[in-house]
Amino acid sequence: MTASLQGRKIVVTRPRAQAARLASWIAGLGGQPVIFPLLEIAPAADPEPLQAAIARLDSYSLAFFISPNAVDFSLPSILASGPWPAGLRAFAIGQSSLASLASYGIANTLAPVAHFDSESLLELPELQRQFVGGQRVVIFRGNGGRELLGDTLRERGAQVDYVACYQRSAPADAAALASLLRGGQIDAMTISSSEGLRNLVDLLDASARASLQETLVFVPHQRIAEVATELGLQRVIRTGPADAGIIAALSVYNWQS
Repeated sequence: MTASLQGRKIVVTRPRAQAARLASWIAGLGGQPVIFPLLEIAPAADPEPLQAAIARLDSYSLAFFISPNAVDFSLPSILASGPWPAGLRAFAIGQSSLASLASYGIANTLAPVAHFDSESLLELPELQRQFVGGQRVVIFRGNGGRELLGDTLRERGAQVDYVACYQRSAPADAAALASLLRGGQIDAMTISSSEGLRNLVDLLDASARASLQETLVFVPHQRIAEVATELGLQRVIRTGPADAGIIAALSVYNWQS
């Protein structure tokens, strides 16, 4: 592996449990990864909705997992109560969630293969009106979030229940990262969440925010790029999806430009 990131200090902002792979790839290319999660992940404050969904799990036909966190904060409790129902088809938005499901032994699952978002998931043939109409659907996710998946499935005739099995929150402060930004010590940041980016901007003081606006930022989705532009970031690079897309863009970027 060539050292195409030699000496470059690059911030990885994924939740801590998902940050290791991208950080390892950056280090493998000679870079210096700085892990600074912009979303803190914890179990849901109220466990009752998850327990209620588990009790009626065999009444659902389709189960959706919005993220690897949705898998990790629901599957242990689900499987502790009994085997995964044979008639329940699992869907994931991204390949990481698909791999997490497989690690728990959940087979016959589906996810988009090109773009990892609700829009791409909803394009799957198995989720068109003629197949989901009249079906009961459960969506495992964090607190809040986009409603597109559930709203669209309802429009297609499904009965949809949301289950918040974990919660996201902003980090307590960003003093360490702000210091690096103000000191011009960061070569690039990788941002994988619009919510996380908003958290960061809210945590920074004016001088650090000004530095962020001039920092090179790599994002794997158009929606994040649009939010970054709205927030005044001036050097936004749209990458391919997921960690693989981010590392590919980092490795070919002309750092001398």
